[in-house]
Amino acid sequence: MRTEIIITATHMSKRINVILPDTTVAVLDRVASKGSRSRLISNAVLHYVKSQSAENLKESLKRGYLANAARDLEIAQEWFPLEEEAWQKVYGKKKKK
Repeated sequence: MRTEIIITATHMSKRINVILPDTTVAVLDRVASKGSRSRLISNAVLHYVKSQSAENLKESLKRGYLANAARDLEIAQEWFPLEEEAWQKVYGKKKKK
């Protein structure tokens, strides 16, 4: 089955032909009226791209922090005594347990 879809953008629309499996068209027909197919498909594509971008960013950040974890821990350990001293000067002596 060949289904023609119009994907509507914010300011401009372009007619394209999209071939979908019959099962996908059946699902599409259940969730969208004939006049709103294009909007649904457009929203689905934009959502997919946005979620993939977010997932790619998460993965990139994860790779970065894992790659730098040892270095970051070393830096934190080097600076901890100085930060502790500054904290004590600003907020007073530590309470004894």
